[in-house]
Amino acid sequence: MSDPRYPIGKFKFDAPTDEAQRNKFIDDIEQAPAALRVAIKNLSPEQIETPYRDGGWTVRQVVHHVPESHMNAYIRFKLALTEDEPTVKPYMEDRWAGTPDVESTPLEVSLAMMEPLHERWVRLLRHLKPSDWKRTFRHPEGGVMPLERNLALYAWHGKHHVAHITELRKRMGW
Repeated sequence: MSDPRYPIGKFKFDAPTDEAQRNKFIDDIEQAPAALRVAIKNLSPEQIETPYRDGGWTVRQVVHHVPESHMNAYIRFKLALTEDEPTVKPYMEDRWAGTPDVESTPLEVSLAMMEPLHERWVRLLRHLKPSDWKRTFRHPEGGVMPLERNLALYAWHGKHHVAHITELRKRMGW
């Protein structure tokens, strides 16, 4: 791994996707809550407060970030499915990671929140028609985003942050 910011590599998307690829991405999203749980299993309080890289977020911040980001993704899917190319609101992830609730909330709260969120999200994704995957939303910073690309992004996103923690564990011998 040459860049600890991207332990599984930077996100890449080769459109269009086919049904088999979409199903694999949906499986990845479905498995993300359990993978995050496994990644932090048996970490001490001190280990939870360790940044995954120099200048990076702590394990705590990563664990709270994933469901926050995935809530936004779920809402963006719903907006794109119910409106014609809605414009979504970006948010400042780095500032969200520094809010007081991140420091004071037990990790279990975010892990528990992620499980039903992903259950709902996966139920939605598994029932989309082929034409639904071409629906889009507009991101002020990223332009027009087809749902098939957003699916691939969030399949990657969950694995990306789990790998931040698992790679830290390997480096530290935890």
